[in-house]
Amino acid sequence: MISIDPLSQSDRENYKLMIGSIIPRPVAFVTTLSKKGVMNAAPFSYFNIVTSNPPMVSVSVQRNQGLLKDTARNAQDTGAFVVHISDESYIEKINQTAASLGPEESEVQLAGLSPVPSEKIAVPGVAEAKIRMECVLERSIPLGGSEERPACDLLIGRVVFFHIADELVRNGQIDPEGLKPVSRLAGSSYSKLGDIFSLERPV
Repeated sequence: MISIDPLSQSDRENYKLMIGSIIPRPVAFVTTLSKKGVMNAAPFSYFNIVTSNPPMVSVSVQRNQGLLKDTARNAQDTGAFVVHISDESYIEKINQTAASLGPEESEVQLAGLSPVPSEKIAVPGVAEAKIRMECVLERSIPLGGSEERPACDLLIGRVVFFHIADELVRNGQIDPEGLKPVSRLAGSSYSKLGDIFSLERPV
């Protein structure tokens, strides 16, 4: 085993170890609205479930030299965002939204995605997603870095409405093979669902 103290390495070196080890990571495709009404979109692989009571998800938005990214700023300003589950059918368009655009430009428009109104929040989603979750911002927590210059903003979103393609729901459960989710590895590598197997939990 190689033993490494993270304090002996650069942030970049620690980043490479983490994104190469913590795999596969589900990809949240997040839409927000700016104060001026511009629809922003970006993919995030620092994403997961927080709790089901009430349903909550977390998205960690890394800062750029201590500065808020559009997604975190918009979510804090409007108190809402939409999380879409990335899948094979539109992953190439999602990848296009990772381009560095100014806050006055829409990644949704750039990628040719189709805005669709939400039910309970003002932020639109995109029609291409098989699953999307309307979220209100439960909490935004600056973490890492220093107190003056945090490394990220951890967005906790409470899901207030689900939109799920009809063909994916079977007895109240999601069909993973129908969803065809895409997950993030390291570098420019992604992964498809792969083989599925079952293990019974011990009593």
